[in-house]
Amino acid sequence: MKVVIVGAGSVGSSIARELLAHKHEILLIDLKPEVIGRSGLRGARWLVGDACELSTLQDAKLEDADVVVSATGDDKVNLVVSLLAKTEFGVGRTVGRVNNPKNDWMFNDSWGVDVAVNTPQLMTALVEEAVEIGDIVRLLTLQTGVASIVEFTVPHDSHVIGSTVGGIDWPEDATLVAILRDHAPITPTRDDVLDGGDELFFVTTIAAEDGLRALLSPGSDDGREPRDDAAEAADQSAEDDGFDG
Repeated sequence: MKVVIVGAGSVGSSIARELLAHKHEILLIDLKPEVIGRSGLRGARWLVGDACELSTLQDAKLEDADVVVSATGDDKVNLVVSLLAKTEFGVGRTVGRVNNPKNDWMFNDSWGVDVAVNTPQLMTALVEEAVEIGDIVRLLTLQTGVASIVEFTVPHDSHVIGSTVGGIDWPEDATLVAILRDHAPITPTRDDVLDGGDELFFVTTIAAEDGLRALLSPGSDDGREPRDDAAEAADQSAEDDGFDG
């Protein structure tokens, strides 16, 4: 995969280092030639220039890129680069770094941004994910604000404990994609039984988050299996023993 990264600061360089380790083809664009020597990035190609200039992006052959990452510390630059990548070069996927949370609303398809990475928001989410139990925590926004990845840690007194994944009436636009249990990821099946401490990860629309929160909130039993296997077995046993009430 060919990835063009605009901005070779600490963020851009870190992204490039990870992608290079996964054998992707990387081109970094930066205004400052001195960043090349101090980056320590082996295998990356470089272009010194202003990425807001169309000529620089033409030199970078942006039309051949699979992904363009705008990772500078200037939100204006990141927006302009994303817009040019989409409108002038038809790049399939753009990722824009949001430095100021107040500018988050602009990082959408109107400016050519497919995925906005709001670093302060992400750090906040990671803090909340570490301490919030029993509430929905949004980890990442996807598809220009339409969908998100959220996490829910099941409290040990939750009403969903003992329910199977398939026995819960999840909101229509929320999909359980992973369960983290005892530090091991599990691909959920309909027969998996939820337990206290499970971390549930969903891909959901923003609009469906409230429904998911209401379903999982303490005191709610909406969407749960009306009877579990243990209860049915107990009833059957009582019938076998001659009891009817």
